[in-house]
Amino acid sequence: MTTINNTTANAAAGSTGSGSASSATGNVLGNSMSQADFLKLLSAQLQAQDPTHPMDNTQFVAQLAQFSQLASTQDLNTAVNNLSSQVSSGMQTSQVLGSVGLVGRNVLVPSASIGYAGNGVSGAVGVTNASSDVQLTITDASGKKVRTIDLGAQQAGLGSFSWDGKDDNGNPLPAGTYGITAADQAGNALSTYVGGTVSGVGYGGSSVGTYVQVNGVGGVPLGSIAQIN
Repeated sequence: MTTINNTTANAAAGSTGSGSASSATGNVLGNSMSQADFLKLLSAQLQAQDPTHPMDNTQFVAQLAQFSQLASTQDLNTAVNNLSSQVSSGMQTSQVLGSVGLVGRNVLVPSASIGYAGNGVSGAVGVTNASSDVQLTITDASGKKVRTIDLGAQQAGLGSFSWDGKDDNGNPLPAGTYGITAADQAGNALSTYVGGTVSGVGYGGSSVGTYVQVNGVGGVPLGSIAQIN
């Protein structure tokens, strides 16, 4: 591409008696060279050449060869982009269809809240290193601590928990959404997961990808599922 720019621009700018050649050259310098740009420069170059010293045939053929190479490269680039788009679309469709089998299954997904509707709920804590004591804290909508669940010693992995919907005093709490946090014996925060049933799958665009709709949680990227039961 640089060779085409230099050869045609210099030939047009160096020819005598033509302001149109310089103008045509200036319009394309600094921009990416297209087929239209090349033809514009070549036409200006032919019009501006000195009749007593016409362009050398070898140089003319070389420029035509460069034009042919440019056209081939652009066509190849377009074909590759189209193929890439088709492959990406096909993979997305395949992934969505392949995820349909998750509908109706119970999964564990990352969440900092848990929905309580009057029945016991379950989830898990992501333990990064073996810990002698892991605790789960449940808070209400105002952020007030209502229940602390001691999960005891846990190995690295997912430590399961269940909550019966009661506070620390054994009193039943109203249905609603509650916050959950977890920490090990050193006070290090741990990731929390909640269980839910997959009710559907879909595609949320390039930034989200394939997602699953989990009851009580909402849409969750397919890659975020920690466990399938």
